[in-house]
Amino acid sequence: MNIQHKIYRFGRLILVAFMLFAVAGCAAKSESSGPHVTSTGFVCPEPSPRVEFESTEINIYTWTEYVPADIIDCFGLVYGVDVNVDYFSSNEELYSKVSIGADVNPYDVIHPSDYMIDVLIREGIMQELDESKLPNLKNLDTGLASAYGDTINYVVPYQMGTQAIVYNSETVENPPTSWADLWSPEYENRMVSIDDSRVIIGAALLTLGYSVNSTDETELEEAKQKLLELMPNIRVFDSDSPKTPLLSGEVDLGIVWNGEAFLIQQENPAFEYVFPEEGSIIFYDGMGISANAPHPDISYAWLNYLIQGDVFWIVLVEQPYTNPNAAALEFAKTNHPEAYEAYMASPITNTPADIFAKGHEVEDLAETLLIYDQIWTEIRE
Repeated sequence: MNIQHKIYRFGRLILVAFMLFAVAGCAAKSESSGPHVTSTGFVCPEPSPRVEFESTEINIYTWTEYVPADIIDCFGLVYGVDVNVDYFSSNEELYSKVSIGADVNPYDVIHPSDYMIDVLIREGIMQELDESKLPNLKNLDTGLASAYGDTINYVVPYQMGTQAIVYNSETVENPPTSWADLWSPEYENRMVSIDDSRVIIGAALLTLGYSVNSTDETELEEAKQKLLELMPNIRVFDSDSPKTPLLSGEVDLGIVWNGEAFLIQQENPAFEYVFPEEGSIIFYDGMGISANAPHPDISYAWLNYLIQGDVFWIVLVEQPYTNPNAAALEFAKTNHPEAYEAYMASPITNTPADIFAKGHEVEDLAETLLIYDQIWTEIRE
């Protein structure tokens, strides 16, 4: 046997031995059921309880930068399924995508807010939930969850909060204290605003002494004219990441969600969040299952996993809005006290009861929504 052949046989033996070692290692790992870890190093909690289903994928439609990537990744890892996620920036964008028929609406789980939840229920776009398949509903704070009213039969509460004013105390000489103050000429081209027709039209209605849910065409025309006067002050509309132009110094103040305001303040303490004298505008977010969801079985598994206390606590850090998940707060208190204490100490995230009581909820206005849409189109032209 020549030297080349001996080297070849030796190499083959080494390769076979390595392969056997690798197979044994994989088997051992499988038997030990080691923890799943995301690309960021987050160790995924196991589902509790583990929900059985046959689907191999789930399609989720949610707000941009709202559900932590680790939660999405963990769900795929612990169940061994594909998680497909699309993102939207407004309730209206969500509606335009899911209201066009089941044959072109591929989503299993959708993530509407406040009045849009009612719209989707009214139009039969969401199915009523089977509570027997959602044992982790017990994790929710019943007091906060009750704010969802009858829509609780269609959505699992995600988060809630306020839409109000944030400003940079180092650059804004005369800080706003009301919605009406935002019309000041000194704020020209210095504001960012979330791209939400109901909130911005609602703010204009409040400055005029009207309801955020007005259906009076004369009042709505007044609000439109009022908003046309505000437009020179708004430099940019941004619902994907309104904190970005504020932190970069592109703008000095704006209309944002409370969670964004908290993240801004964490990065730059010079920013202050103001609950307007007329009352902030309240929002409620929930996740529900599409009426024609292609994978309803896995949708229940997702909702249960999402609201586990040892999973949902991550939201306190990455998307700190008002949290209705009591189990998540309790888990954070014990295991991540810094996140818990930061949340509890801030009136921005842990919204005081009197602020909620004074706030205004946007409602489903049925046909009148067309007028709001038309106003929004006209002022944005």
